[in-house]
Amino acid sequence: MSATTATADARIPLRGHLRHTGALIRRNLLWIRQDPESMFDALLMPVVFTLLFVYVFGGSIGQALGGGQDGYVQYVIPGMIAMMSMTLSQGVGTGFSQDFNSGVMDRFRSLPIGRGSVLFAKITVELARMLFATAVLMIVAVLVGFDINHWGGLFAAVGLSAVFASSIMWVFLTLGVVLKNAQSVQAMGFLVLFPLQFGSSIFAPTQSMPGWLQAFTDYNPLSTLADAARGLMVGGPVAHDLWVTVAWSVAITAVMAPVAIHKFRTKS
Repeated sequence: MSATTATADARIPLRGHLRHTGALIRRNLLWIRQDPESMFDALLMPVVFTLLFVYVFGGSIGQALGGGQDGYVQYVIPGMIAMMSMTLSQGVGTGFSQDFNSGVMDRFRSLPIGRGSVLFAKITVELARMLFATAVLMIVAVLVGFDINHWGGLFAAVGLSAVFASSIMWVFLTLGVVLKNAQSVQAMGFLVLFPLQFGSSIFAPTQSMPGWLQAFTDYNPLSTLADAARGLMVGGPVAHDLWVTVAWSVAITAVMAPVAIHKFRTKS
């Protein structure tokens, strides 16, 4: 089966792959239009997390930073852009798993379309959801006092987050193929996301953490992504964190994209 699908994919020209991807993107967008509740997480998550961390933790952490709650707003918002890239990436895996269990993927695999087109369309639509969530986040951020002084830095930070998110989506696509149902994907995603998000510099500086945890945060790509976004949007060192984040993104994609495509082609 895998040899047959690989041969079929090889016969499809690049223009055909692009056309198939565009058609599948349209199909996924129409599905969101028919099921607007699927956008609730992208709409509500930025609002809830921003209000929670700014008004519950902002005072105490802000004092430690030396700037009070206003200073914490400037610190945490760039980190939350990084968090959005990771949290919403999980949706591509759960949606993929649901499509398999509903029989939609069996229909796609019976059609003469590029197998990679199905995966690229999923990633494109989830990136659009992430950008929507980021726009909501920035609206709420401005309302709670965030100062956008570097518009170019803001767009660069969002672009960097999108690059990293697209790499993480290959991991969740693989989980969506390998695991049996969407609940399993969500559970596995939680086990991955929770330590990465809170064991990072997204919500608080890492200097006060125990030494062993600081060692973990130094290698945590969410820390470098949050610090790069912070440098781009607020000011500060950028180059090291930016290149480390790009390196993580390239490495994850290089490893996981072939795995996800292979698992999708050979899934029985």
